[in-house]
Amino acid sequence: MKIGVISDTHLKGCDDSIRQTADRYFADAELILHAGDLVDIGVLDAFKGKEVIAVYGNMDSLHVKNVLPPKRVLEIKGFKVGLIHGWGPPFGLKEKLKKEFDRVDCLVFGHTHFPYNRQRGGILYFNPGSASNRVLFPGKRTVGLLEIDEFISGKIIEIH
Repeated sequence: MKIGVISDTHLKGCDDSIRQTADRYFADAELILHAGDLVDIGVLDAFKGKEVIAVYGNMDSLHVKNVLPPKRVLEIKGFKVGLIHGWGPPFGLKEKLKKEFDRVDCLVFGHTHFPYNRQRGGILYFNPGSASNRVLFPGKRTVGLLEIDEFISGKIIEIH
């Protein structure tokens, strides 16, 4: 199973850039995870035709926070996947987020705008980076793909 993972879009709605990103990088994804900081719920319209599961982030509007939860645990093909945005400084963030979940096989998060894809202590920590990287964090725009088969593996993709 292929899962498209995106975070930190920081958009005021669904624009051509996010639609093109969805079409190009998530065409064969069966599920989309958005790890928060959409800013506007309309961003999720870019993924029409796909199942989308999202959480809110610290920069999201009150409307987004009223529609989406702060975290979720998903059962996918026998694996538990935690989905959360994150908050505060990046130092120690993974440990802080791990405490938010009882037991997960994969922890998907955002907030830092920096991609991260590593196994630690039996958990795949996966941050797709920022799909827009428009504010404060100059750098590459990235999204991610998770593949679930016998194991969970992740891949970071630079947006061109």
